[in-house]
Amino acid sequence: MRLLKTYLESNLQRMMDNNVRMKYIGRTHELPAEVQEKMRWAEQATAANTGTTLTLALNYGGRSELVDAFRSLAAEMKSKHLSPGNIGEEEIHRHLYTAHMPDPDLLIRTSGEMRLSNYLLWQIAYTEIFVTERLWPDFRGIHLLEAIADFQRRERRYGGLGEGSGEEVAEAERIRLAAG
Repeated sequence: MRLLKTYLESNLQRMMDNNVRMKYIGRTHELPAEVQEKMRWAEQATAANTGTTLTLALNYGGRSELVDAFRSLAAEMKSKHLSPGNIGEEEIHRHLYTAHMPDPDLLIRTSGEMRLSNYLLWQIAYTEIFVTERLWPDFRGIHLLEAIADFQRRERRYGGLGEGSGEEVAEAERIRLAAG
């Protein structure tokens, strides 16, 4: 956690210079108080930035996120006296840690690993996955360009049967546009 505090302190000016906004996902309330304080400091300092949003996953697990989302949704349903029939994908999405983010289009899996490792389990339903044998510390800009080039060659179907598969493609595109 000292590394995180040091990173935030030493990179705040760089984030400001590059118009980067800082966000976090995960059970961050369980982190040490001094770390939470430094995280709030960096998030508040960069809140007005409108460029890239850098989201760090800290004390994060996809299953934990779903448990927290369902607990929060159940509490909301109870307080508003709503029936389970009112629950849909949008209601679940609103309670995820990533509600402020669009779902990812591309997941790059380094080290040749062929598993999701409990990461963004809800959000990657229609995400394209690129697997590389390259280890994370050795992953550079050129490797990112390779992954993007591979991604650009793919046909996105969003669960449909292919180009022109109708409602699912239109709905996925509507959600992407609405999410920004």
